Amino acid sequence: MRTIRTKIGILLMALVSVSITSCKDVNGLPENSDNERLQLYAEETSNEKTSKNDITEGKGGPVDFTETAKKVLDAVVHIRSTQTSPNENTDNQLRELPEFFRDFFGDRFQTPENIPQQQMYGSGSGVIIDSDKGYIVTNNHVINNATELEVTLHDNETYNATVIGTDPTTDIALLQIKGDNLKALSFVDSDDVEIGEWVLAVGNPYSLYSTVTAGIISAKARNININPEKFAVESFIQTDAAINPGNSGGALVNLDGQIIGINSAIASRTGSYTGYGFAVPSNIVTKVVADLLKYGSVQRGMLGVTIRTMNGGLAKEKNMDFVKGVWIENVGEDSAAEKAGIKAGDIIIKVGDSRVSTSPRLQEIIAQHRPGDKLSIIVNRKGTEKEFQVILENVKGTTDITKKENVEMLNYLGADFETLDMETAKKLNLDGGVKVINLYPGLLRQSTQMRPGYIITHIDGKKVSNIKELVALLEKKKGGVMLEGVYEDMPGKQYYAFGLGS
Repeated sequence: MRTIRTKIGILLMALVSVSITSCKDVNGLPENSDNERLQLYAEETSNEKTSKNDITEGKGGPVDFTETAKKVLDAVVHIRSTQTSPNENTDNQLRELPEFFRDFFGDRFQTPENIPQQQMYGSGSGVIIDSDKGYIVTNNHVINNATELEVTLHDNETYNATVIGTDPTTDIALLQIKGDNLKALSFVDSDDVEIGEWVLAVGNPYSLYSTVTAGIISAKARNININPEKFAVESFIQTDAAINPGNSGGALVNLDGQIIGINSAIASRTGSYTGYGFAVPSNIVTKVVADLLKYGSVQRGMLGVTIRTMNGGLAKEKNMDFVKGVWIENVGEDSAAEKAGIKAGDIIIKVGDSRVSTSPRLQEIIAQHRPGDKLSIIVNRKGTEKEFQVILENVKGTTDITKKENVEMLNYLGADFETLDMETAKKLNLDGGVKVINLYPGLLRQSTQMRPGYIITHIDGKKVSNIKELVALLEKKKGGVMLEGVYEDMPGKQYYAFGLGS
């Protein structure tokens, strides 16, 4: 658990209980442009929107949220995740393998049957954003490490869910269910949300299904340092609507019933609501969802700089006049920023048409763009404003967009893969291989004890050098499959076996 300076704990809100046992058409979606992205993935909302004047009786008057609640409840779902992990006392358990397997594969051959299991059940929320395709947005931490996902609607109908993709850096995941007559919500531009605006938080705290709470927007562009990912993006909307464990992945909506954010975390000394809740802004969510649907993975544009919010203390430290903006501490060598001419010590004050005054806000703006996008960035350099045209790059320093192929098979396996780079292959004395980057509910997690980082070198004894070869071998296969590979942090070869349906 991380803390903020006031020593208030910041908590992810998925509720977990433990029981020990023996265990519209993706191609028809519009491009993610400024004007179009707000209507992605949901049916057109009614032209007869409830106006705020219909809900409030004059400034400061009584408020009635009943019409808004009616609009949103059917689209917010409960998510139950089953998580299976080896029992803590698994030393020497693999010695119970049948003699044939031990002689042939050694003690590192693993199957679910020979490792004692414990099951954990997680509880969270999600929001249906496409009634035709059954797409659901939730938090990554709600479904992380799950082997199975069950979705329950407001009318108590249940479905098994498939993971379409995840983005740990923003804590967003996209699921899909196959259902009829689903209700969906649309997104609204989170940049237009104002501090003091009424909002509703809808979710399933403590597994209390379909709970609605009300509050206001307390702040925007909050960074609470909760996401441990290297390239984490945190620019939360803060609200005082009551949010508790189990609300994770639920909807934060305006009085028209439109999504302005996905509830993700609380600040608390007790583990329960104490007045501070945080939601991922809808503009970040729509970008992540669009990428997952179009490319299979999130395409993150990067400046290549380290930054700090400019304030009076920093100005004094740098012996300079205070300028409202984002101080550039360092510029990466050969980065997008350096190529454009931006230097350490510059203060970013504007990106495109948006004024920038904090680091989280700058992160939020950049996170809405892809490698190859060109941005106009205005900086203050020693009192003089200068404009630069920056072409964003990916983490590898190129403008390439990477698209996941064979999505159906990869979703069935429940994993993200990448072809092993030559440097790592050489270090491990391998001819090549395919590395498992992420695992989510699917065949591999259900059938094996594989963990991210596994490098597949052979399938049924046949060499595998890239993702295309891996998929080609599996698509031809029926029945049992044997994977051979290695981990960078473990000696020797590791084997996993599972079955493919006929």
